[in-house]
Amino acid sequence: RPQLNITPRAMISTPPLQGARLVAAVISNPDLYKQWDTELKIMSNRIVAMRTALVDALKKIDCPTPNPIYPDWSHITSQIGMFAYTGLQAKHVEVLQEKYHIYCTTNGRFSMAGVNPNNVGYLAEAMKDALSTKGPSDV
Repeated sequence: RPQLNITPRAMISTPPLQGARLVAAVISNPDLYKQWDTELKIMSNRIVAMRTALVDALKKIDCPTPNPIYPDWSHITSQIGMFAYTGLQAKHVEVLQEKYHIYCTTNGRFSMAGVNPNNVGYLAEAMKDALSTKGPSDV
């Protein structure tokens, strides 16, 4: 039994060599590197645009902020990376999951890659409902 526990751990903890070879191939080839860099910028700009779209949608419907420490929703656009901390808490996330089938971590962290122009309004409305139903976040 212990050997069975070791094998999956080694497979997970030790990344395969193919990934490193792929990266080396891309960054050492000027054409592939340029393509990768272009696509990376497109993806990054899309996430920034979705952050802005979410904040705009929340403002448009006068969604209250999750806590008085947030004067507005700019804490979403001031963050970087693929995830956004919204300030929602588990009680709000429960409403999002059960009523709207929107999933995020219980501390209100969303993957911005899942937000798009077709669902950003739905997300904003759901957040407003969760905040209106359950009240502001606890300090």
